[in-house]
Order: sequence, then structure tokens, then C-alpha cells
Amino acid sequence: MAAHEEREFEDGEHKIRPLETVRGADTFVLHSLHSGPEQSANDKLCRLLFFIGALKDAGAARVTALTPYLCYARKDRRTKPNDPVTTRYVASLFEAVGVDALVTVDVHNPAAFENAFRCLTVALTAAPLFVDYAKALADEKLCVVSPDTGGTKRAELLHEALEAALRRSIGKGFAEKRRSAGVVSGDLFVGEVEGATVLIIDDLISTGGTLVRAARAARRAGATRVVALVTHGLFMPGAEAALADPAIDRLVITDSVPAPRLGAGAARDKLDILPLGPLLAEAVRRLHAGDTLSDIMVF
Repeated sequence: MAAHEEREFEDGEHKIRPLETVRGADTFVLHSLHSGPEQSANDKLCRLLFFIGALKDAGAARVTALTPYLCYARKDRRTKPNDPVTTRYVASLFEAVGVDALVTVDVHNPAAFENAFRCLTVALTAAPLFVDYAKALADEKLCVVSPDTGGTKRAELLHEALEAALRRSIGKGFAEKRRSAGVVSGDLFVGEVEGATVLIIDDLISTGGTLVRAARAARRAGATRVVALVTHGLFMPGAEAALADPAIDRLVITDSVPAPRLGAGAARDKLDILPLGPLLAEAVRRLHAGDTLSDIMVF
């Protein structure tokens, strides 16, 4: 890790600069853009953008931003008149400071992410980590479920990878979810879950309501156990109570967002955390060497 300096000023402004020579270097900056107790997503985004600009001004040959969790990725389309398409605006900011590539993990909508940027984008997936975790369940009947129709592509990716790893057939299904003015509805559930351990796959947890709805639906359809596999644990207020619901047996997340957001209790007791470091390190190695990323990317 290269040394850098961050300074805070009395008026709330800041500066950040590298303390090592970056001229002519292939430079990678790691910063997950989630809100926290000390800095908001906006604060972190601003600091990252300014640091990228400073690296380019200092002569870095190439700057790649590694953002395991990318803020504003969910606002990728207009859902009401005059709505912003914030993902595109964020992309413009990164390009304005001269970023050469941006890497993220399980972005909410990979197609919208790629279309928003004109620079190189790499949408990694945590599916290989979840497949390794699920290998411990190889003796059980398994079924991969998407908690909404929008996540069916993500569920299919995990389903295919899991079948290839275990060399046997895995069930699949999905739960219906409709959202209007913040109200979630939908009761349809389709899946091969009778007598199975259900693996619910999603990109993020906010309040946990979507996961609980899907878990309860799977239980009603005959699932014996439910394991939730989620890349980003945002854990907004209310998540702890929702995730303590007995319909969910285990909750598996990555460390893209610090887990201490979830306090002690029933929800924390059922939590397993998988490190993203090895996946990001492999992506950096391949990007630097010009090797293929196809087996760790979302398609």
C-alpha cells in the first residue's frame, strides 16, 4: 500500500495527496462508497474524485478506481417525471477527473453501469465466493431463488456456477415484488423449493424487507432451510429486526460495507462474512497484466 496524506481544514474542506511518486505508474485506488457514521457517501465520493485528479496531475499513467460498493448505482433510470439518472452523472464526474477504469462488485444493474461510463468498466461478481460457501451444503437439495424478477440474471449466474461446481442439477425460483411510492407488494412465488435448502441471492440489503418476504414465501412453499447470499450489507434502520426473522437461517455477506452497522442480537448471530480482498487483488493483477477477467465478471 502506498502512503498518502489526508488533511481536514477548519471550514470542512479537505485535501488528499500521494506521498510516493506515481509518475508513469499503474495506480489503483480502493474506496468503498457507502455512507458511514463519520462520512456520507457524498463525502467519500468527493474525496475519491479529488484524489484521482491529484494522481493524474502527479503523472500517473493510469488510475483505476476500485469501488466495491458504488454509491448511486440504484438510481439508473427515471421512475417518475423529471427524475434524475444519477448513475450517469456520477460517471461523468469520474470521467471529468480523468479516471481510466472503474471496478465495482455486483453493481445493481450491470447494463446501466456499463452504459453510463465511457471509460473501461469492470463489474465483478461475488458469485465465486458464494459458490465456495455453498459447497459445504453439497449434500443437501439446493434451490437458487431471486427475491424479485429484476434479480433473475444474478440468480441465473449463481445457478449456473453452482451446477458446474457441484456437477448436479440445482433448483431455481423467484419471488414477485412490486414497488410503488415506497410500498412493496406481490404474492407470487415460483420455484422448486419443496424439501430444499434455498439460497436467496441479492446484490444488497437495505432494511431487509425484500429478503424476508422471499424467505417467508419459500418457507410456505416447503423449503426446509433458507440461506441469504448478499454482496453488500447496508443494514439501514429496521434491518436488524427484519433479519432476525426465523424464516432466514443464515445470512452471508461480503465485507464491502463494514458489518458493525448490524448490532449484537439474533440477526448478527446468524451472520457470515466473506472477504472481498482476494477477488479484488486478482482483478488488479489481471488488469495490470492485461489478462482476461471473464470468469470473475458479471455478464
